Amino acid sequence: MSSTERVRLTQQGLDDLHTELDHLRTVERARVSERIKEAKEGGDISESGEYEDAKRAQAFLEGRIREIERVLAKADLIDPTSAKHGIVTLGSKVTVEEDGERSTYTIVSAAEAGRKNGEMRISNQSKVGAALLGRRLGEQVPVATPNGQTITLTIVSVE
Repeated sequence: MSSTERVRLTQQGLDDLHTELDHLRTVERARVSERIKEAKEGGDISESGEYEDAKRAQAFLEGRIREIERVLAKADLIDPTSAKHGIVTLGSKVTVEEDGERSTYTIVSAAEAGRKNGEMRISNQSKVGAALLGRRLGEQVPVATPNGQTITLTIVSVE
């Protein structure tokens, strides 16, 4: 992500990042700080594996906090009412069918992609996400798979 590139987030994604950031700053920082303190009290820190492990955990934690802060500073909220009915846009919940099997995805930015509370949130930059964007209800969408084959998804609902 470039320093000026905006990050488009759904309201849920924005809320989730704020919740994670608050948890990392309050709960996790205190937990890691306590681990470091206990390791220091255990004696010679120059040979302490626990101390080194706690310091690595602290570095990872601080990196994640900075990453979330950068995303939030560049966040633009996706307006769910701006989507045209029946057209897949960022933030759309799309049900597709392939060979009689249905799958439902929410199309989001890479910053909030993944499985969350049983919902599959796929990036608009993924092959499936990119192929679905701009498509309409009922349309058959060819998608190139990583193994070089092409599958066809039929859009059965767009919310």
